[in-house]
Amino acid sequence: MKKYFSVGEAAKAAHTTAETLRHYDRIGLVKPSKKDDWTQYRYYTEQDIVQVNTVRALQLMDLPLQEIKQVLEYDDLEKIIAFFERAEKKADEKIAALQFSKAKIQVAKADYQRNLELQRKSRSAFLKEYPQRMLLLSDTLEKPTLDNLWNYLSHFYEKVTPALEEKFSFEDVAGIYTQQGRSRLFAICTHYVDIEGLQVLPKGRYLCANCTEETKEQALRELLDLARKKYGAEPSFTVQLIVVSGILHWNYEVQVYVGS
Repeated sequence: MKKYFSVGEAAKAAHTTAETLRHYDRIGLVKPSKKDDWTQYRYYTEQDIVQVNTVRALQLMDLPLQEIKQVLEYDDLEKIIAFFERAEKKADEKIAALQFSKAKIQVAKADYQRNLELQRKSRSAFLKEYPQRMLLLSDTLEKPTLDNLWNYLSHFYEKVTPALEEKFSFEDVAGIYTQQGRSRLFAICTHYVDIEGLQVLPKGRYLCANCTEETKEQALRELLDLARKKYGAEPSFTVQLIVVSGILHWNYEVQVYVGS
């Protein structure tokens, strides 16, 4: 004896709505196995619910209801099976595309989470002790871009004459030096001889904070204010070390000098 389900029960079993089942019935897509002549109540079997689930799955493949109706009306079982095989292949392709998209979303989410953490840390200033550092300032580069960060140190070797090139080497670090309103990218020298463009960073304590591009100006203002109020310093320059966090993104450690 067949078991029958009301329209509400069938809708719940198929994870859809009663109105959707009534719509399927009206357009002849999935008709209930039994309908009360007096009350017009619809009653569905388990096989009907399987068919509803099939329709819902095919809809997720962006197939219009009219095309689904035509397939379900086929008399040729081989044609129906062939259609479902094509739909299954399309579903696999869609799953693969969604998995690829999910992976990209996860990478982007992790990047934003790192940025959020850096924003939270940007208000937490900390002191670092540095030895004297010798910078070679760029003549033309004022701010980091994808182009100038790629093979960064080559810009500074090009600044050195070929005769002196062997006398220079640099740390694998990028940064921005700002003084009197002018900013220039720099490389930190590990070996050097005296040429134009060198700039000494004095030995001593530097007040630092981590920040993003968006919070950098605010972080610098807060550090300068803290340097004046807490340490009685009047920094004449600022340093921004560039911290590369991905192919398309970088953050900063901003520094102001507060004395030896």
